[in-house]
Amino acid sequence: MTSLPVLPLSPGAAPRRPALPPRHLADLDLAGRQALVAELGEPAFRAKQLSTHYFGRLVRDPAQMTDLPAAARERLAESLMPTLLTAVRELACDDGATRKALWRLHDGALVESVLMGYQDRVTVCISSQAGCGMACPFCATGQAGLTRNLSTAEIVDQAVYLAGVAASGAVSGSPPRLSHVVFMGMGEPLANYARVIEAIRRLCAPSPEGLGLSQRHITVSTVGLVPAMRRLAEEELSVTLALSLHAPDDELRDELVPVNQRWKVAEVLDAAWDYADRTGRRVSIEYAMIRDVNDQPWRADLLGRLLAGRLAHVNLIPLNPTPGSRWDASPKPVEREFVRRLRVAGVSTTVRDTRGREIDGACGQLAASETGSADGR
Repeated sequence: MTSLPVLPLSPGAAPRRPALPPRHLADLDLAGRQALVAELGEPAFRAKQLSTHYFGRLVRDPAQMTDLPAAARERLAESLMPTLLTAVRELACDDGATRKALWRLHDGALVESVLMGYQDRVTVCISSQAGCGMACPFCATGQAGLTRNLSTAEIVDQAVYLAGVAASGAVSGSPPRLSHVVFMGMGEPLANYARVIEAIRRLCAPSPEGLGLSQRHITVSTVGLVPAMRRLAEEELSVTLALSLHAPDDELRDELVPVNQRWKVAEVLDAAWDYADRTGRRVSIEYAMIRDVNDQPWRADLLGRLLAGRLAHVNLIPLNPTPGSRWDASPKPVEREFVRRLRVAGVSTTVRDTRGREIDGACGQLAASETGSADGR
């Protein structure tokens, strides 16, 4: 696993750990919220009231929770409803169907999340880390380096906010309810394993304990952290595992996905097949199409041989532009031939759309900058 070192502030000083965000009700299950409310001298049902506002009505501002007595509301808000995400900027494209939010966290770190509205669903792409330590050279987030892990509540709060945007009717032509969440924003989700798993449980718990989403509508992406992939297979969750493969051979993948220097293609795929066998869920193989780098016909054939007969689907991603990158997307004829060869091998294959590219909100573009055109996914 690749990560940036934490440097001492002065010679001889101990490295400083990032300050944890304040506790939030989304960090706790319903029983934990009830226990904390009782410690504050309030009746346990206040925990359900707060939870109903937050997860059921998508209200994140305690001032709007007017069914709580004013004195209790202030006390409970201080202990259970601190502000975790402060909006810096929101951008939209695709006639408002794609929206990107840039957030400042309590310690000044920046993260981004993206809402994508479709005719039959609303999907949000959320971040699990501020930055990313995986250092994939074609990804803006990976080139920015890792700042810190997000807390469970910081992860969940992104989804709750964007669920509120959908519920407001702001995304015309789409259902008013969030239905899908993908952990494909900033960061490597399985490098923040415990908090991501807790976030999934909040997203899927029935209201008012959580947001009430289907586990089958949650996708967790990874570059291939094999021990964490095997651990995920034992969680008894029905989420989709998305493996960012990007090359079928070790020589190239060592360059494109540096973690491959630790866990090679065969070992990563073996962990993916273990996940598929244990859960019955099809693994999504993510593959960015990079001109003259990984788009050769022989690599399509090799990928087809590796995946043939497996419970897998290939999601080809036209490379999205990032500032300073020396690489570009594969030409469409090359992309079509790659698809053809995979399908001839019997491998289900689709090409991902490039929603959000105009606002740097597409795959690989998130960089969370406050200035310039590089602020995006």
